Amino acid sequence: MTTIAGLARAGGVGVETVRYYQRRGLLETPDKPGGGGVSGGIRRYGKTAIRRLRFIRSAQAAGFTLDQIAELLDLDASEDRLRVRALARERIAALDAKIADLVAARTALKHLAVECQASPTGPCPIIAAFERGT
Repeated sequence: MTTIAGLARAGGVGVETVRYYQRRGLLETPDKPGGGGVSGGIRRYGKTAIRRLRFIRSAQAAGFTLDQIAELLDLDASEDRLRVRALARERIAALDAKIADLVAARTALKHLAVECQASPTGPCPIIAAFERGT
């Protein structure tokens, strides 16, 4: 069992991020224990919360939105693998489109860098291209 700070550290996020995920319903907010003593009034999080937080962070790294992550978590509980696969395919298609855009941008920038090297005087082709918005 750990505090919210320990949970945040384990998930590689800040405490406010954990609280945000709780407000969004992605993470549960445990009840505060009653009574006095050392742990009185301090919420404790277990391994399940740590796993869930790590899942959220991994899914975000894969490009899923928080709404999609909430849906994935709900689907996991319902075992609706068909919808999970559909979400994954949608994400793959979006990543493929982004990769294509990045490859095109890299190709254009390489071309401009060659032009810049070939013409040491006059306006820089790289800056000129960005000014034109191309």
